Amino acid sequence: MTHTPSAALAMAADLAPRLLSAAAQSRLKSAYHVDTAQTIRDFSEEDEAALAGVEVLITGWGSPRIDAEVLAKLPKLKAILHAAGSVRGHVDPAVWDRGVAVTSAAQVNALPVAEYTLAMILLSAKEVFRAQQLYHSGGRVDTLEEFKEAGCYGRRVGLVGASSIGRRVLELLSPFDLEIWLHDPFVNQAEADRLGVRLANLDELLSSCSVISLHAPLLDSTYHMIDARRIDLVRQGATLINTARGGLVDHEALVTALVSGRFRAVLDTTDPQEPLPADSPLLHLDNVFATPHVAGALGNELFRLGDHAVDNAVRLAEGRELIGLVTAAQLQTMA
Repeated sequence: MTHTPSAALAMAADLAPRLLSAAAQSRLKSAYHVDTAQTIRDFSEEDEAALAGVEVLITGWGSPRIDAEVLAKLPKLKAILHAAGSVRGHVDPAVWDRGVAVTSAAQVNALPVAEYTLAMILLSAKEVFRAQQLYHSGGRVDTLEEFKEAGCYGRRVGLVGASSIGRRVLELLSPFDLEIWLHDPFVNQAEADRLGVRLANLDELLSSCSVISLHAPLLDSTYHMIDARRIDLVRQGATLINTARGGLVDHEALVTALVSGRFRAVLDTTDPQEPLPADSPLLHLDNVFATPHVAGALGNELFRLGDHAVDNAVRLAEGRELIGLVTAAQLQTMA
C-alpha cells in the first residue's frame, strides 16, 4: 500500500486562501494528506498525535516559531517550505541541526519588489515626480528648460546591495541605457564585471549617483548605514529609493534633509514606524513618494509564493531536488 505523507499549514489564519489558489490546493492534496482550511497558529494548542505524523510544514506570514521544543512534537518532519521571504523570524537554528530542509520563496518575492524598483528608477531618472509637482502648480511648464538634466540615457544609478532583489533589479535594468554603480562589500571585481556594474564604496556612490536604490539586508552591521553624514553626501536633486528595510536609514536625518528639499525620496519602508503616523512629514512633502510596503508580493502575486511552496512539496514527494534551499549560514545575513 502506497504511503501518502502528511502536511500542515503554519501561518496567519486568513492567509492560506490568499497564498494557495484552487489549483495549488488541488496539487498539494494530490500528494499529501492536508487540510488547507486549517492553519497552525500555536503549536502548543495542536493535537500532538496529529503533529507527530506531519512530514511537511508550509509556512507563511504569522507562522509560530519552530524551535527544538516544537521539533520534538514533529518527529517525522522533513521540510519547512516557506511561502514568503526571510525565515529568520520563525525558523530556529535547531531545525538545521535536526537535518530538516528549509526553503524560502525569497527569489520569487524578489520579482515584484524588483519590478516596483525598476518603475521607480525609470520615473525618477525621467524626473516624473518633479514634473507632476510643477504641472499641478498651474501654468505652462517649459519642459526643455526645466528638465535639461532629466532622462534615462546614461543616467547614473547606484544600487546598495547585490541581494536577491538587488540582482533581480540589475537584470531588469539591463536593457536600458543607464550607468549602474554597485556597493556591496561581498562582490569582487570579477563578479562586478560579470554583472556589468561599476563597484564603488558607499560614500562615492551616494555622492555621485542621480538615483540610489537600497537592497541591503537589515543586520546589526547595516542598521542606519545611511546615517546623517551619508545623507549629507546625497547630491542635490537626486532620488533615494528604499524598498528594503526602513532601519537602513536614519529617518530623523532623512526627514531633515527632505524637508530642506535637497533631494527626493521613494519610500516603501520606513522606521521606526510602519505605517507612518498621519502627521508624519513624509506623508505631506512634495518631494516624497511614500507607499505602505506594497513593493513585495501583493494581491494575485501571493499565489506565486504559494505555488513555489507547493512545487517544492510535490518535488519532495517525488524525490526531486528542492528549489530555494536556505542554509543555516544564510540565516545570519537574510533580510
